[in-house]
Amino acid sequence: MPEFVAKRWYIYAIVFGISFLFLLLSIYHWLFSVFGLGSLLLFLWFVYQGEKRFRQLFHQYVLTLTKRIQQRQQFAIQHFPIGIVLYNQDNQIEWYNPFIQQIVNDRDSQDMVGLGVEDVFPDLKKEKQFRWAYEGQVYQVVHFPEERVYYFQDVTKEVELTKKYKQEQVVLGYIYLDNLEEVVQGLTEQEETLLLNQVYGKISAWAQRYGLSIKRYDDEKMFFVTRKKELEQLIKSQFDILDEVRNLTAKNRLPVTLSIGVSCRGASILERSQNALAAIDVALARGGDQAAVQVGEKMIFFGGKTDAVEKRTRVRARVISHAIRNLFRDHQRVYVMGHRDPDMDAMGAAIGIAKFAKIHDCQAKVVLNERNSSIERLIKAVSEHQSLCNLFIHSDKIGTSIRDPQSLLVLVDTHKPSFTIDPKLIKQANKIVVIDHHRRGEEFVKDPVLVYIEPYASSTCELVTELIQYEDRSVQLEPLEASALLAGIVVDTKHFAFHTGARTFEAASFLRRQGADLSIVQSLLQENLERYLQRSELIKNTELMLNGQIAIAMGEEDQQYDQLLIAQAADTLVNMQGVKASFVICRRENGMISVSARSRGELNVQVIMEKMGGGGHFTNAALQMEGTSLAVVKEQLREVLAKTLKQRGDGD
Repeated sequence: MPEFVAKRWYIYAIVFGISFLFLLLSIYHWLFSVFGLGSLLLFLWFVYQGEKRFRQLFHQYVLTLTKRIQQRQQFAIQHFPIGIVLYNQDNQIEWYNPFIQQIVNDRDSQDMVGLGVEDVFPDLKKEKQFRWAYEGQVYQVVHFPEERVYYFQDVTKEVELTKKYKQEQVVLGYIYLDNLEEVVQGLTEQEETLLLNQVYGKISAWAQRYGLSIKRYDDEKMFFVTRKKELEQLIKSQFDILDEVRNLTAKNRLPVTLSIGVSCRGASILERSQNALAAIDVALARGGDQAAVQVGEKMIFFGGKTDAVEKRTRVRARVISHAIRNLFRDHQRVYVMGHRDPDMDAMGAAIGIAKFAKIHDCQAKVVLNERNSSIERLIKAVSEHQSLCNLFIHSDKIGTSIRDPQSLLVLVDTHKPSFTIDPKLIKQANKIVVIDHHRRGEEFVKDPVLVYIEPYASSTCELVTELIQYEDRSVQLEPLEASALLAGIVVDTKHFAFHTGARTFEAASFLRRQGADLSIVQSLLQENLERYLQRSELIKNTELMLNGQIAIAMGEEDQQYDQLLIAQAADTLVNMQGVKASFVICRRENGMISVSARSRGELNVQVIMEKMGGGGHFTNAALQMEGTSLAVVKEQLREVLAKTLKQRGDGD
């Protein structure tokens, strides 16, 4: 019995009070003392009997309560909707409650005792908390290894409700006819109307098929609303509307292509609409003819089966040129930086931007930390030039000046911070301008003040040349500057054989008038005999896939190759008869594994490289990996190729 019940102090206080009262009365007469003593004894007898009865009833109550608790405890164990499994040191079941019998309803209850836990419950983990799927049900499992006990709670309805909630989430999207202006050029009004009716009819049928509520708000722009459930079906279909519209208009001079931006990310409708607009911008920046879908923190892409269409109008180039000119006028220092292991296109564009900045009295420097064989001759020529000898600067020597509001950082030939020569400069820079011709990837510079990405362009040097052309002042390039820009165009177009448009030749013509020397270009691109033999040895180890249409070459595991040699080997392979795409896998001087991918335009190698962690252009892409072997990378490439070709319907 608890002490606070057994020792009730108030009873003793009552006895003491009565005794004291009669003691006071006895002063007046002795009869009061006798009467008081008798009354006290009688009171004590009643107290004793009451205490005895109380203890009996209390004891009986405690026994009854204990029994009820034990019964309810046993009832809870037997009927509580949580399964309990006890196991021994040998991981064998010792005891379980009836709820477990309901889970494993195909076993006799006595057959389970003594069996291994993994035999009765397949795929059961040793973690403390996890979800376990079994026979169409989902259980939340809590494991106490020190007590050797598992607890199972059925959370199937909760999981289904969560799944239903996610599937009912609102998804917003935009659809643009990204090349309508180019398609309708030369068409009569009747032909244009007929073409648009066919395209919009196909899109409306697609929207009805997948349950999209779609609304056109411009001649070439549409907005749609759907649910996450329908979005999953669209993803599963690989956004087949891209192929349907392209095939529908394939007989035209230019087929109509779509760009789609979709987002289900954001706490509000406004945020999702903004994310969908950002997604459509990414799709357009990647060249169009594709869908960009924002799912959580990740953006996934579909389509991209055609190369970007060259823009015939130079309006955007003129606007960007004026915008950059104003930025240069507002800043005192300009730092130009390309990607790691810069090639001729990156260096030529950097030299061109530096010239553009100097025209407006800016202190221009090109960030260069390490040389490589592809630009060695150009670096040497610049270092020996009278007015360009101090053009290059190491990123470590920039110091805190990059943080100055009067400093501007210009990225050329890349838009991915992790690919730049020194990513720390991007974090420290106050204002950043991006000029690139690669299709935009998921990784991008945060909050740039100006972005000029044109995937249709042959090279960044072509874009920079056009920007210089629209300079109001009279511009006179040094022969070496003009030759460097022309060399960048020559390298990226494979001597004007690939990805070359009318504006490419116009840019080359302007550079030629500015003093670009073809002999200088030729000397910058010369190759020695040793490198030629090494490239030939690399090409000899080539494996062909898909009836000789895909070529994969792999270098020796213990041999190191420079990036230029790897890229040249890929260029050589893609020029072979019947080869539509080539991939060259080698180990670089820094220990990383490099993959160079080239295509003749029928296969988007950028998508393939992105699936493996790289990026690039439609016909020219690459990736770098570390901590693995050439054979592993080759096998991964084969798997990605097989999956991609299967989706295209080409097979292996």
